[in-house]
Amino acid sequence: MPYYRQVGEIPHKRHTAFRKPDGGLYAEELMGVEGFSADSALLYHRGLPTAIVDAVAIEDERGPITPNHPLKPRAFKTQDLKFGDADAVTDRRRLFGNADVTIGFVHATRPSPLYRNAAGDELFYVQGGSATVETIYGSLEVGDGDYLVIPTSCTYRVLPHDDDGGVKLLTIEARGHIGPPKRYLSAKGQFLEHSPYCERDIRGPSEPLVVDGTDVEVLVRHRAGLTRYTYATHPFDVVGWDGCLYPWAFNIDDFEPITGRVHQPPPVHQTFEGPNFVVCSFCPRKVDYHPESIPVPYNHANVDSDELMFYVRGNYEARKGSGIEVGSLSLHPSGFTHGPQPGAAEASIGAQFFDETAVMVDTFAPLDLGEAADASEDHRYAWTWSGRGPGA
Repeated sequence: MPYYRQVGEIPHKRHTAFRKPDGGLYAEELMGVEGFSADSALLYHRGLPTAIVDAVAIEDERGPITPNHPLKPRAFKTQDLKFGDADAVTDRRRLFGNADVTIGFVHATRPSPLYRNAAGDELFYVQGGSATVETIYGSLEVGDGDYLVIPTSCTYRVLPHDDDGGVKLLTIEARGHIGPPKRYLSAKGQFLEHSPYCERDIRGPSEPLVVDGTDVEVLVRHRAGLTRYTYATHPFDVVGWDGCLYPWAFNIDDFEPITGRVHQPPPVHQTFEGPNFVVCSFCPRKVDYHPESIPVPYNHANVDSDELMFYVRGNYEARKGSGIEVGSLSLHPSGFTHGPQPGAAEASIGAQFFDETAVMVDTFAPLDLGEAADASEDHRYAWTWSGRGPGA
């Protein structure tokens, strides 16, 4: 994260004796990325974060991913996915993936196990409902429209709220780190004036979360697969921490759209960057004010990336008439020229405002299809520009 935060009790100097009330030492842990040369946090544990008593290999049951072949624009309906009594970790279903990122969806209604992703950062988008996300840094409350960034190797669990019907999450798992676009930040990490969001919009843990327990299981995803550790004491035993690396949330409604006299390209909506992908937020906004502007996107061949759009509120102007609804996703792959539905360009002329909210993920390697994509695809979508299907 681009700014410093301190939570709970910490000693005056780093790497010095910090003692418990009984005189013993708290165990200091440096959580850092990029080999001690980038952001980090120092955490102080009551027990030893190294003390494991068991480690068991666990089968990864997410299933294979298959290429988008034949190459087509595709649409999917997350509302068609069935989850039952699901948790946000073991029951998330894989929609898409490649070597850089895995994208899934889950409607969670029960607490998840303790979990740590040691292969990369995770980004959640809350599509509905609410939850408490407990972490070694403390707790965060998340609800509709929230993004939540969970840094690599942060132990956490998701506790859905029953009175909100659980929580619906779009999950983005990176093979690396996710953060604000570098062009929004100063050399010292402060958000700049042209950034569409800033430090005031960001929420981090505000107090420690200390839980007692022994022989506590934690599921860990790593580059070789899944391992279930058993820890001698509960990992939620941090009495204080400080630094610039921690889980953080901000709501899509706090993103300030950048608009212009004519149609602005997708990078103005960029919200996060990850290894070989970006995440953008399309929010309700006043649209182009040239008297002859066409506010919906032009046809475009984005030759270096696949474009995945998740429609979360409103009625997306460029997709009217295509069967896209709230909860749908569209995948427009590299190699396919895509654009507005027939008639959308003409219909948008003179529009003053678009009431639409969507989350877009652009990847610079092709997205393959997971089992949840197969289970939720709307096979009519590819032909909606022509009104004809194969052989018609």
